[in-house]
Amino acid sequence: MSKNNAGNVFGLALLLGLFSTLGPFTIDMYLPAFPEIAHNFNTSASLVQFSLTACLLGLGIGQLVMGSLSDVYGRRNPLLISMAVYIISSLACAFAPNIGLLILFRFAQGFSASAGIVISRAIARDLYSGHELTKFFSLLLLVGNLGPLAAPIAGSGILSFTTWIGVFIALSLLGIYLWAMTKWRLKETLPTERREKPNFANQLRSYGMLLRDRQFVGYMLAQGIMIAGVFAYVSGTPFIYQNIYGVTPAVFALLFGSNGISLIIGSQLVGRMAHRISEQAFLLFGLWVALSASIVVLVVAVFHGPLFALVIPLFFFVCSIGITSTAAFPLAMERQANMAGSAAALLGVIPFLLGAVVAPMVGIAGENTAVPLGLIILATSTAAMLAYFGLVRKAPREASQQAQIRA
Repeated sequence: MSKNNAGNVFGLALLLGLFSTLGPFTIDMYLPAFPEIAHNFNTSASLVQFSLTACLLGLGIGQLVMGSLSDVYGRRNPLLISMAVYIISSLACAFAPNIGLLILFRFAQGFSASAGIVISRAIARDLYSGHELTKFFSLLLLVGNLGPLAAPIAGSGILSFTTWIGVFIALSLLGIYLWAMTKWRLKETLPTERREKPNFANQLRSYGMLLRDRQFVGYMLAQGIMIAGVFAYVSGTPFIYQNIYGVTPAVFALLFGSNGISLIIGSQLVGRMAHRISEQAFLLFGLWVALSASIVVLVVAVFHGPLFALVIPLFFFVCSIGITSTAAFPLAMERQANMAGSAAALLGVIPFLLGAVVAPMVGIAGENTAVPLGLIILATSTAAMLAYFGLVRKAPREASQQAQIRA
């Protein structure tokens, strides 16, 4: 690869990675303000966490819509419209008069932010396949995973001189920047001749075809269930770290942001070793790391161990997400060139829908216990492992048996 081409590839990964960071920034940037929001609206921790649930629902449902629309109308126009909606909904969150409207506006904010996630991944599949897709996707994640690292730190920095309202104003400014990048920097990657016809029945048929693909569903569930466990971590740690262990918002931001480093380590490990170790092997390795780490987290939570004993296994748990996500995505997308938007949407929607379910459950036992977090991430790690062995591992064997029957 020439230096010129390498520069172009990195520039594209940087641009698409910025769109991918919109999801983490939308989710994570206001996390240090959870206690302040609860006090400001005189409401419970669970209701504040439900604003996160609403955002996750928006991010999940929005990907289904935006993925299909991008297969029909191309990548640029749906992204432009979504960024405009994101700007408006972010400002609406900033000036929400009560927790109910904040929850509503957070759904709209998540829905519009979903376009950045799903369309950036569809563009990657438009341009690459095989190990090249794995390498490019790991490069995209290198940029995108800076979001979980930077977002809570940025949020904590904003809260040091203003209220939680300033966080949402900052997010609206980020939306303006990304709209401008879409308008003047992003080229269309889906030619007209490769686009789906604007037929709702065809879109449903595409989703039906994907959901009947046993291996695709296995990869989708293995990745999605794992990421849902991270949303439990995202929802629970603001209260666990600050209320149980008494850390300041700034220390919380550093602890939370350090796991952005673990995501980067996991994703780059897969990207750099893709030609030597198969994506299948990395996926299975990541699943075992997650299961082991989640067991340790539960033990520490039950016996109320020291902070470092909780932070270390959580670091490895989040690292496993970087491994499994980077490995599962190209495996799932490899055969989906003509339905890249729809496939990327399904891969994106499952984590957010499941995350929307588990996020409020972390606070179900109150703000002074970490046991629900340990139980939830152990359950998600186990379920992801079962999905992999039950769907992906059995699929080749069944395909071989069917071939023998036909012969």
